[in-house]
Amino acid sequence: MGYQRVQKDFATFLLYVLGFFLLWEWLRPVEELTDTSNIIVFLVFLVLSLLLAFFGVSPVMSSAIKVLYILYELHYLYFEGSFFQFSWIAAFASDMWHNFGLLAERDWPAITNLFRSLLFFILLWLMTYLIQYWLINRRQIFIFFFMTLIYITVLDTFTPYTADAAIVRTVIAGFAVMGILTFNRLLEQEGMKKEASLSRKWMIPLTALIALSTGLGFAAPKAEPIWPDPVPFIKSYGQNSGSDGPGIQKIGYGEDDSRLGGPFIGDNAVVFKAEVESRHYWKVETKDTYTGKGWVTFQPEGEYLPFGMGEEIPVTSFIDSDAIETSEEVSSVYTFMNYPHVVYPLGLKSIKASPFITYELETATEKIRTLDSGRPLALEDYKLGFAVPEYSVTAMKASGAKAESLPEEFLSRYTQLPEELPERIRDLAQEITQDKPDWFEKARELERYFRRGEYTYSQTDVAVPDENEDYVDQFLFDTKQGYCDNFSSSMVVMARSIGLPARWVKGYTEGEFKQSLGSGLRLFEITNNNAHSWVEIYFPEIGWVPFEPTQGFNNNVQFNFDTAGQNTSEPEAEKPKETETPVKPDKPEVTSSKESPFTLEKLWGNIESFFKEHWKVIGAAVLAAALLVIVLFQKRGKWLPHYFIWRFKRTRNDEHFSKAYLILLKELDRYGLKRNSGQTLRDYAKYVDSFFSTREMSRLTARYEELVYRGVLKEGSWNDTKELWENLIKRTIA
Repeated sequence: MGYQRVQKDFATFLLYVLGFFLLWEWLRPVEELTDTSNIIVFLVFLVLSLLLAFFGVSPVMSSAIKVLYILYELHYLYFEGSFFQFSWIAAFASDMWHNFGLLAERDWPAITNLFRSLLFFILLWLMTYLIQYWLINRRQIFIFFFMTLIYITVLDTFTPYTADAAIVRTVIAGFAVMGILTFNRLLEQEGMKKEASLSRKWMIPLTALIALSTGLGFAAPKAEPIWPDPVPFIKSYGQNSGSDGPGIQKIGYGEDDSRLGGPFIGDNAVVFKAEVESRHYWKVETKDTYTGKGWVTFQPEGEYLPFGMGEEIPVTSFIDSDAIETSEEVSSVYTFMNYPHVVYPLGLKSIKASPFITYELETATEKIRTLDSGRPLALEDYKLGFAVPEYSVTAMKASGAKAESLPEEFLSRYTQLPEELPERIRDLAQEITQDKPDWFEKARELERYFRRGEYTYSQTDVAVPDENEDYVDQFLFDTKQGYCDNFSSSMVVMARSIGLPARWVKGYTEGEFKQSLGSGLRLFEITNNNAHSWVEIYFPEIGWVPFEPTQGFNNNVQFNFDTAGQNTSEPEAEKPKETETPVKPDKPEVTSSKESPFTLEKLWGNIESFFKEHWKVIGAAVLAAALLVIVLFQKRGKWLPHYFIWRFKRTRNDEHFSKAYLILLKELDRYGLKRNSGQTLRDYAKYVDSFFSTREMSRLTARYEELVYRGVLKEGSWNDTKELWENLIKRTIA
């Protein structure tokens, strides 16, 4: 069943625009109530589908364009590398085959996110077809309009989604569509031609009626509900209903830290629960490049190190040496969010999960992703073995003197700062640490600096830096108020400014204690409210050491002040181990964009990064360009004849006569002077002349027939007939 060929006038275009707004109301709650992200991808698909239908693109071509768009966006969302390398197609096909098996087994929860996104695209494809069918073929939209109202009102009643504005938007769009369709049906029934005067007589009262109804709806007094809210009644029969409700998620783990600042709303949604022996932070990833506005990773596309159960985990933490005493612990994690990565404590040694699960470490961020047959998979539970360190203070005090042993690339990476960083940040860091003789004391002094009373912890009244402001500079000297991102970013930047290699770490705090489990284990619950960021500083022959500058937080790092002398009695014995660890954080430098040769894959990665950072601006520009194209197309009757006159005015070549005549035929057809099937050019010319009361078309057609039948034109024919052609094409200006 194909798309019906439609008239491309403004009224029809308006129907498609209103149909898009009705469809959009179905997507708005999806983004708010589920973990669906990148909703703009699906909105663009709706716009593309409706534009293809409006312009009457053939079903085959339209389907090909949609399929290509869907494949590209699925690659963008779920695969690495270039779309045009086609290496991802095998993994895509394997995922499809795996999910078809799950469908046959009716194992709905196990369906992958990739397959869910594909099904969502197919659903939107069907919905756009139905919209086009109801608007153009049936000219009836009431059923869909009524279903939309039911959909948003049910969500408003039984979910946190607030549909006040959605109901108003839906009513306005629905009444407008039904009014236009009623007008079109009346014209068809009466056999009347659609004229601008008739459209105005119908549309002006319709617009006024909708505006009046909307205004009265807002202004009229509202009665109290007749029935009580059903949600508390239903919840009273549920179990564990003590939660305050999920609300709009504004805090929690997210990958984009390029623009920090601004307030957030708390969220009690549980991310995971953990059985632990002692309190500790949970790491997800690190960031190493400060931009002045936020944090990004050193490698845009990342480099992954795969490993399996029982294999050594290539995570850089601390170095096994006499300078650090460790105790072994095990924690069990039970997840509630669909995150395909592992949260882990400092000193991670092992991960135990299902035997078919494999892992890969993103070397740029140290995020550990979980995979099933090469596809990202969120684990329901897993066990972590790790070593809890106790650092020798004496060894840490002495380690700063061995900074020259660190590779230059490593120091460059973890002391990176933007060139435009305000100098007063470095001056403040030097002033704070000028009396401290070693790296450890300098780091501790920076950490203690933020405990001063002039700095305030706040989640609500937090500023966003302007384009010409630095994020850290604004916090240190102007606002002095913020949350963990402000405190941790400021300490990392100040540490780097005085030569201490430091990095920014993201993850979760220990969470809220729930109960004792016996055998020394305790149960903690970690929610989105526990999302946190902190600092790690690298000490030679020690490794990465966490620091916590945020007011009101403590990361439970243990420092040994009593047995420090014993831990550093054999410094020479540690030299071989010292040369091992810096190599690990230094590996990402191998793929540094400054040293590696130019490749098409890198170019494509840069283009993808640009689109990810500026997708809103690009989307707005594309939408504006599309609207401009549509307006120009609708108004082509006013400007296109002028373009053709300008194009052929200065030419004297007789060969252009044939092109000019055929263009004239198309313009006359667009103007409304249709040439009937089987009608000769001579008869058609007489019809045109009778309409305009001239003989210009007949004279021009005689010259064209001479060219057709003789194959040649008398020299100067175009110059002689150019004026006739111009007069006729000017008459087609609408």
